[in-house]
Amino acid sequence: ADLLDSLLLAHAGAAAPGWLAGARQARPDQLQPLHVAWATAPRVLGRGRLDPSDSERTALTRLAPDVVFDGWALLDVGRALTLLELADQWTDDAFFSAAVACYEQGEAREQQSWLKALPLFPRPERFLACAYDACRTNVLPVFEAIACENPFPASYFSELHFNQLVLRSMFVGVALDRIVGREGRLNPTLTRMAQDFAAERLAAGRPVPADLNLALHT
Repeated sequence: ADLLDSLLLAHAGAAAPGWLAGARQARPDQLQPLHVAWATAPRVLGRGRLDPSDSERTALTRLAPDVVFDGWALLDVGRALTLLELADQWTDDAFFSAAVACYEQGEAREQQSWLKALPLFPRPERFLACAYDACRTNVLPVFEAIACENPFPASYFSELHFNQLVLRSMFVGVALDRIVGREGRLNPTLTRMAQDFAAERLAAGRPVPADLNLALHT
């Protein structure tokens, strides 16, 4: 939280401190300030990329070596910060309830921020239900937020759910090399599923993804 706080203040401009102060008014029985902060993040923080300096990138890598921050916007940083601060200050149960509420009540762009921040949460495996839900969405950017440049699925998904994520990625045209940790989760069942998918595409006269071999266990 301290690192994200310094990044936000360094890159987001003069409005960031007041925005953070508003979010910090949230209480376990009064989450409205948190939801207001999430909703107003684009207007206050902007939609620009984080674009960290070399020293900031080194610090981020040290903090979370498996998280790819290159695709993060400043509003993603701000939203993640608000939840990480709650995790530091509230009980586990209160944080869990607040975090789930942010996901379930958020619009699509807010859910993208939430999913990017998920690997940074304490005991992130508690939020598998939200991650699995994101894999079922028809909103492609939300699906990409959990499937791409995100170490959470490889770390915590069951084999069944990870295989379904890879197959869904092929179906919607998401490049498989964007799935972090994919190599370590390849398995014979996924190979069979990918080969069946390719056979169905060929039988229907449709193209097979060029990177399908990345789903095959050898």
